[in-house]
Amino acid sequence: MSRYRGPRLRVVRRLGELPGLSRKSPRRAYPPGQHGQARKKRSEYAVRLEEKQKLRFNYGLTERQLLRYVRKARRASGSTGQTLLQLLEMRLDNTVFRMGMAPTIPGARQLVNHGHVTVNGRVVDIASYQCRPGDVIGVRDRDRSRKLVEQNLQFPGLAHLPSHLEFDKNKFVGKVNSVVEREWVALQINELLVVEYYSRQA
Repeated sequence: MSRYRGPRLRVVRRLGELPGLSRKSPRRAYPPGQHGQARKKRSEYAVRLEEKQKLRFNYGLTERQLLRYVRKARRASGSTGQTLLQLLEMRLDNTVFRMGMAPTIPGARQLVNHGHVTVNGRVVDIASYQCRPGDVIGVRDRDRSRKLVEQNLQFPGLAHLPSHLEFDKNKFVGKVNSVVEREWVALQINELLVVEYYSRQA
């Protein structure tokens, strides 16, 4: 299943607020489609599926990528759900987004893929690169790259910079100080339901 490229607000209406996917808010508060306003009793499976979809669409992952992250989180020590969120939050595209260099995660992914972002002084064009504490993230020293980020910084996607990051708006340089804490994850989600969903699949 490939990455979603359809209308983003349709997904937001169905799943609720997804800060990484879109900055717009829908005019209608009910889900899209012919039966959007009908009250439906959702099954346990539907609830778990919805939480999984939130995670997938917010971080812009394919089903296969998300499954890979879940397996990686299971192998790590500690809470699987929390480790999963940390793995996703520490992706380079999400870190660029959280620093305010891009308005959305898809926008951040484009910045990374087009070679505008550096990690520890070297250009990294892999959006899924896992940032580690101590990594210095900057903008490539080119006029085009700096202009793009300058425009984006005027309208950042999220107002608050998480505690594990720091960013100098004058120098266009940020630093990862630690691994993200659970309370700084911007997405409203119950990660345990996602883990349960995949435990039934595996």
